[in-house]
Amino acid sequence: MTYENLDSKLVNALLGDGRASLRSLAEDLDVSVTTISNHLSDLEDGGVIDGYTPRVDYGALGYDVTAIIQLKVEGDALPEITDRLREHRQMTSVYEVTGDYDVTAVGKFMDTDGMNEQIKMLLTDPDIKESNTSVVLNAVTENEQFDLELDDEE
Repeated sequence: MTYENLDSKLVNALLGDGRASLRSLAEDLDVSVTTISNHLSDLEDGGVIDGYTPRVDYGALGYDVTAIIQLKVEGDALPEITDRLREHRQMTSVYEVTGDYDVTAVGKFMDTDGMNEQIKMLLTDPDIKESNTSVVLNAVTENEQFDLELDDEE
């Protein structure tokens, strides 16, 4: 087999099954287990693959409320605010953004009372000037990853 696109094919295979064994990956990609192991190590060392984790359905665990929280931050406090948000266990994503707000965060909550408590705590922070919260009605797609494009092969 040619090694053209091997890294992309390996990433795509892991996106399909993150628990695949080296042996099954090698068989599927028609290369040796050693080749898979070496390429996988290179992808991990290069930061392309940053760990292996289960995909959790928080709704199935009772976290029925997803909120998108936008914040305007005072002056140079942005790094402190994003660090604090990242430390909140229920914040699944925190982004520094352009536009009317400085931060957009996504949080998972068991109910609206838990969400309100979190938002009120945020608003007591003097570095937060303004907030806007949207409650997600229906998650059409969430935490999706996409396969890498492959160069044309012969």
